[in-house]
Amino acid sequence: MAHSAVADDVFHALANPTRRRVLEHLSVGPATVTELAAPFDMQLPSFVQHLSVLERSRLVRSKKRGRVRTYEIAPERFTVAEDWLSARRGEWEARLDRFDRYVRQLKERESHR
Repeated sequence: MAHSAVADDVFHALANPTRRRVLEHLSVGPATVTELAAPFDMQLPSFVQHLSVLERSRLVRSKKRGRVRTYEIAPERFTVAEDWLSARRGEWEARLDRFDRYVRQLKERESHR
């Protein structure tokens, strides 16, 4: 249950295109709030809400030095999404393998008639 709540937080954070763009920006290195907000046409308080969602989901972490807050990506948290997606991929691959075997059996039966 706790793992599910963590995955929910991570996928909620990733669901928004603004937050995904912030993560893309941070993937090349740390950045200040001002640097992160620059490409977006929104008021700073609205933008900071996006950063709060990312920080609560622990996809990013921040440090404050004086009046400047700098964000950096927290790559270890991405394993939550990766693990969930890998499990789904495994399930679907198994289903598709079973379906493939079934279709082959049908074809064999048809060829023996």
